Amino acid sequence: MLMLSCELSTLRLLIVDDHELTRLTLQLVFSCQENIEVVGLASNGQEAIEMVKLWQPDVIVLDLQMPVMDGWSASSHIKAISPKTQILAYSSVEDVNVYETKIMSSFDDVCKKDVSTTELIALVRKLGQRAGNSSVTG
Repeated sequence: MLMLSCELSTLRLLIVDDHELTRLTLQLVFSCQENIEVVGLASNGQEAIEMVKLWQPDVIVLDLQMPVMDGWSASSHIKAISPKTQILAYSSVEDVNVYETKIMSSFDDVCKKDVSTTELIALVRKLGQRAGNSSVTG
């Protein structure tokens, strides 16, 4: 007999930003969402790579401009070790289109930091679905 599981899967999210307040605010926002678990917080790309190895997140909200290792460098390393992980370039750069060619090679989507909370949550859920996590519509 075939048994189907009705259990909802949880989207695993990694937040990477060099500003502590931004990291903690995003953690608070996403921790309150149904079917989303924040598995880690990193302050630079190097920390993000180590956390990806440990937690295999479905989605990463990744700041582009950080010390130690920026988001561009980190994204290519992350895709090499975890190709299914969806990476959202999260930037305060005024004209994100300037970086579009470079960004889209390693990033799955791009959004500016002035995006509304509702839009950011929806975008992370959409990326979670792309990562193969079909029950994250919450």
